[in-house]
Amino acid sequence: MAVLSVIVGILLILGGICCIVTPLATFLATGYILCIILLVFGVMGIVRAFQKKAHALEVVSSILAIIVGIVALTRPGGALVFDGVLVYLMAAWLLVQGVSAIVIGIQSRPESGWVFGLIAGILCVLLGIYAFIRPEFMAVTAGVLLGFFIIAAGVSLISFGAMTNE
Repeated sequence: MAVLSVIVGILLILGGICCIVTPLATFLATGYILCIILLVFGVMGIVRAFQKKAHALEVVSSILAIIVGIVALTRPGGALVFDGVLVYLMAAWLLVQGVSAIVIGIQSRPESGWVFGLIAGILCVLLGIYAFIRPEFMAVTAGVLLGFFIIAAGVSLISFGAMTNE
């Protein structure tokens, strides 16, 4: 198991480097991943509905998830719609996160370090506005961040493999 953890960790690190080197291609692949997640969510919901008495809305939601997942995967450009929506959701999240950091920074003004929260909030709001104006910026950023996350997961697996090997 330790050797497998190290091998998978190395593969994850290599994959993470590829994501960082080609961030836009990485981001474009997320649409397909979201489609597959919708399919899995829908199938699991249907299975759960047969296992226990599920509310009708759960069944409808599961069926809709399957339909949307299949349509998005089979129609040309369907997964790209998810990519576009994801860009704007991340931009909106930056705005909300920034505004809340600004409010918290202002409310905690007498405490030390409140300025850093305020500055972080202002930067988040500016990034969110920029992401709405230039969505390709958010797409590239998401690809790079995913690459770093995958590298961190690889390092974690390698260290896990090294610890269990001792």
